[in-house]
Amino acid sequence: MKKQNSYDEKYSKKEFYRGKKPSAICDRVIEIVKLSSDSHPKLLDLGCGEGRNTIYFAKHGFEVTGLDLSLPGLKKTEMYAQEAGVEIKTIHADIITYKLEEIYDVIFSTGTLHYLPPEVRKERFEDYKKHTSFNGLNVLSVFVEKPFIKRAPDAEENAFLYKSGELMGYYRDWEILYCTEEIFDCMSGGIPHKHAVNRIIARKLY
Repeated sequence: MKKQNSYDEKYSKKEFYRGKKPSAICDRVIEIVKLSSDSHPKLLDLGCGEGRNTIYFAKHGFEVTGLDLSLPGLKKTEMYAQEAGVEIKTIHADIITYKLEEIYDVIFSTGTLHYLPPEVRKERFEDYKKHTSFNGLNVLSVFVEKPFIKRAPDAEENAFLYKSGELMGYYRDWEILYCTEEIFDCMSGGIPHKHAVNRIIARKLY
């Protein structure tokens, strides 16, 4: 588990590889949770990277834990938290093998779960669901395979795209509050290309 990953070099640079702007779906989560001054829901950010979403949620009153395989990424997240004046926790772990140890009100992930090989997904999603509180949320975004979209020029060998509808299938027994599939333009690697992404917000009601 304690291994270097492909993002270590990217996250070691002074600038933020993905910037500091949080994912747009963060605001949708905040609207659903309806935070109050005495409410601090526990949120786990799987694949937190440099902390752009982690810190945003912490600023809005969540008790946030960021998990990532990259130690430079976690270090940068912790520095960003200090600069922003918020407290967070971090976990250094590989999502392929890591089993959750706490119950969370929100489990969040964007741009990370394609590193789960197909053969481990069922087990990992069951673990996420098991460690979500009653009325809690799983808020996830995954890249989707489309025959008319070429593989990204900077795609990694250990990245496995999802099939359309696959992510929802893992949550067929939960309430689906939001689900969308969209195609967007990307410039990662310095070469223009496209991605298809599936986003879902599912709520546990049992």
